[in-house]
Parts: sequence; C-alpha cells; structure tokens
Amino acid sequence: VTKMSKFARTAALFSAGLVSCAASSVSTVPRAFGGRAQPMLKQFPRVLSLRGGAGMASTATEGSVAPSMTFKCRVRDESVGGDNPYTWKDIPSDLLLKGKRVVIFGLPGAFTPTCSSTHLPGYEKHYEAIKACGVDEIYCLSVNDAFVMRKWGLDQGLEEEKKDASHPMNPGNFKKVKLLPDGACLFTRGMGMSCVWEKERGFGERSWRYSAVINDGKVEKIFVEGGEVKQDFGPDPFECSDADTMLNYLKSK
Repeated sequence: VTKMSKFARTAALFSAGLVSCAASSVSTVPRAFGGRAQPMLKQFPRVLSLRGGAGMASTATEGSVAPSMTFKCRVRDESVGGDNPYTWKDIPSDLLLKGKRVVIFGLPGAFTPTCSSTHLPGYEKHYEAIKACGVDEIYCLSVNDAFVMRKWGLDQGLEEEKKDASHPMNPGNFKKVKLLPDGACLFTRGMGMSCVWEKERGFGERSWRYSAVINDGKVEKIFVEGGEVKQDFGPDPFECSDADTMLNYLKSK
C-alpha cells in the first residue's frame, strides 16, 4: 500500500468536511498536480459553497442585492438550420433584473414531482394576474442546463416563443413563464439558496425552494420554504413559495 501524499490526504479530508478552508498548512496545490502551485480554494469551489465557506453567500433577505452573473441560454436562430436551430447566448442577470420588477421562483429540479405538478404550473396559470400587479416578468429557475429546462418546458405544455425577439431569452424560450437555466449554480449560490439532497435523493448541488420579488436588482420580498435552507433534508416543504401566496402578497401592495 503506497503512502498517501500530504495533499491527497488533506484533499480527502477537505471533501469530507473534516478540514476547513482555513487549513493554512496546505494552502496550495503541489506543482506535481498542475505545473505550478495554485490556491487550494480554487480546486474546491463547489465543496466550499455547499459547506457554507467562501463561495456561499448568506441567505437573501429583503433588501439584499440580487447576484450579478451570466446565464448560459439557448435561443432560436433560423440561420443554424436543421431540426435544432438553436445557438448559445450569454444573458447577464442584470439585463433581466435591473430597472424591472420581476418574480423569480427557484426549485430543486426540472421534471421532479412537486416542481412539475404544482410549482411551475401554478405560476403559468396565474401569469397574467401576477403581471397585472405591476410585475414585468416571471422566471422559473433551477440548477439545470438550458437543454433540460427547454425539454421540461415543452413537456409541461408551455407555449414556445418561436419568433418574437423582444425578450432577451427569446425566440426559443416561452411566451409566459421564462425558464432560467442556472446550470453552474451561480445565481443560486449568490442568493444563498444552494443545497444538496445527496443521501435523500442522490442530488448534487441544487436550489432550495423559494420565491422572490426582485425590484430593480434588489430583493423586495422573499418566501423561503421552512424559513431557512437545509442540507440533505428529508422533506421537500412547499407551503409559501407557491403562486397563490405570491399573488396574495402582490395584491396587498
């Protein structure tokens, strides 16, 4: 049996959550692991975010500034041709949020039961009523890539927007609720909503269930299921981030 190197030993402990990111004695990766010493924190951004370290923001509250990042989206481009005329488009979150009042709801995953049977359908059903309360747009966000989000939307029966390009995510997204792919979990981490259900469901990093009104880039109101983000939690609470609760709030303003 070969002896584990100091780096390999520490890396294993770090991944298991037994060593903190402040372990200064192993703050860099040996040159043998990449040609030159690199900060160890860069090697484990996902672990840090899940364990509440440097990559994880505190849970958003009223007044918090929404994350500034870039969504990797797919938009329809007829010049591509073929059966799948889509191309990549980078859409900054500021373009969707600044100078606007929007509703965004985050959920654990496309195609999952509650998300598919109630959460998304509720907002699609009340889309016009919510917009009538002074809301510019409604976004459904999940830690899934653009391909999965589009297929889920079609599976849900959402009407695809094939021509109108007035919205940055169209043509190619949907006419009513727009599906936001947060595949790298950047927005979710920035909102402090990153969680895992590794033991419970075999999920990696996902979004805790929540809904929020974001007004000119700042959180006006937020509904967090269970009152806080929990890791590897058995239940999947769905009591306050639904469309009816959001609509009642908006009507009261």
